Amino acid sequence: MKKCYLLSILLLIIISLLLFFSRKKIKKVFFPEKKIYISKLVSHEDKKLIRLLNKALADEWLAYYQYWIGSKVVKGKLREETVHELIEHANDEKKHADMLVPHILKLGGIPILEFRYIRKISNCDYIAPPSDGDLKLILMQNIEAERCAIKVYKDLLNVLDDQYPKLKKDLIFILKEEEEHELDLLKILKKINY
Repeated sequence: MKKCYLLSILLLIIISLLLFFSRKKIKKVFFPEKKIYISKLVSHEDKKLIRLLNKALADEWLAYYQYWIGSKVVKGKLREETVHELIEHANDEKKHADMLVPHILKLGGIPILEFRYIRKISNCDYIAPPSDGDLKLILMQNIEAERCAIKVYKDLLNVLDDQYPKLKKDLIFILKEEEEHELDLLKILKKINY
């Protein structure tokens, strides 16, 4: 009996080690209403993609806030046109975040739950607008942020293979809007410089 018990423990340890060192990691999902855990296999590639998508999600939330707060404090020539553009872009950034989350969940990941980690994991960070509300500087900061976002989505599309057609379609859509944001801001900046 004791020998059987020791063999069972040894077998359990071996299985645990195999699972730990295998290419696929087991993620436990808890459903509180049923009080059960369901194991879901998440491949190494999907884990990497989830991490990249969460970084992009962090960027979208920081971009949302950067546009939103910029629209509140901006001052100067062409203020009304700039405020309209900043609010429109803020809404687009929130829409992009809404588009990314279902893909993270579908891959078996969890979107960023703690706000304090958003800035820590972001690619593009947050650029605080100047306290004097300088319109030209706010435009340049947001152009810089858009250029970072464009690079992030191009890089994401480069690592994505064809097994994720819906994700690829959404990333292309987001990239196109980020490129349009950059052009919109450049148009206003040109008007100020002339």
